[in-house]
Amino acid sequence: MLDELKLFEAIAPDILTVIQERYRILQNIYWMQPIGRRTLSESLDLTERVLRTETDLLKKLDLIDSSKSGMMLTAKGEEVYNRLGSMMEQLFRVHQIEKRLATYFGIDRCFITGGDSDQQVKVIGEFGHLLSEALNTQLPNGKNIIAVMGGTTMAKVARELSNLETEQRENLFVPARGGIGEAVNVQANSVSAEMAIRTNGKYRSLYVPEQLSRATYDSLMQEPSILEVLNLISEANCVIHSIGKALHMAARRKMTEEEILMLKQKNAVAESFGYFFDEEGQVVYKIPRIGLQLKDIQNIPYVFAIAGGKSKAKAIHAYMKNAPKQTWLITDEAVANEILKGATL
Repeated sequence: MLDELKLFEAIAPDILTVIQERYRILQNIYWMQPIGRRTLSESLDLTERVLRTETDLLKKLDLIDSSKSGMMLTAKGEEVYNRLGSMMEQLFRVHQIEKRLATYFGIDRCFITGGDSDQQVKVIGEFGHLLSEALNTQLPNGKNIIAVMGGTTMAKVARELSNLETEQRENLFVPARGGIGEAVNVQANSVSAEMAIRTNGKYRSLYVPEQLSRATYDSLMQEPSILEVLNLISEANCVIHSIGKALHMAARRKMTEEEILMLKQKNAVAESFGYFFDEEGQVVYKIPRIGLQLKDIQNIPYVFAIAGGKSKAKAIHAYMKNAPKQTWLITDEAVANEILKGATL
């Protein structure tokens, strides 16, 4: 049922808020019936005007009744209240965990889906649905430039996105970095193109490797087509990225044995944007690269980080020490529980 509610929320973002508010009203009436409107408004911390609107609706739905002594639940109201109970407990619990994790990391928002994406591949698909909902809610009207990182998680997420275009909004997707020599379908070019296609947006590609010698870099910086895309990347108002485990990403980047040994010695646990972090969130190594740098995202208004699976909890925890406040993190319950275990807020 929670999955269905999340689906409803995707097309009516305020639906869960409305359900929660009306459930609280039913709950407080059930606890204190018969109860007057003034006492109920004080208990719920709602104005009498707002409460009157809600209780009038609940009366029309035959969920509450009122008399001189106060408001009470009808038989139908008690049945609805009792049946909603366990579901709302789950829903409140998930929302509370989301709030706790956002507060813990000092960021704007967290979205948490059930499960562990290490064990259940479909959980990553749910990341895509949550991202689609978040983008549709957050992206402003006008022209948006959305910089996208690559990776296996991002490639799976991209396939779950849906239309984001409107008459007032145009979206251009660009890769946030050059390629890193991995499978074509998970490179930033491919992921940004897939996102554009799924959302009915446009895209531009950046056909340069991520790691270059200084001479090659200087030469490429003279190419007008490359400069044009790099300028678009620098103007991005949104970035979507994942967070990787350090040694796994080092292997994907085909780093040398000496570099991998160095990462182990420096206790590197996380990687994002070509930066490797230790458990304290300190940068221990940086790969020279073309595209967005870690410092660049501090000034980008819409930042979405997507990563899950219990095995990534340490990596996510380390990177998030560097995340800008405006970040929205999309993760799973396994990560949230692992990070918040023993955490003090």
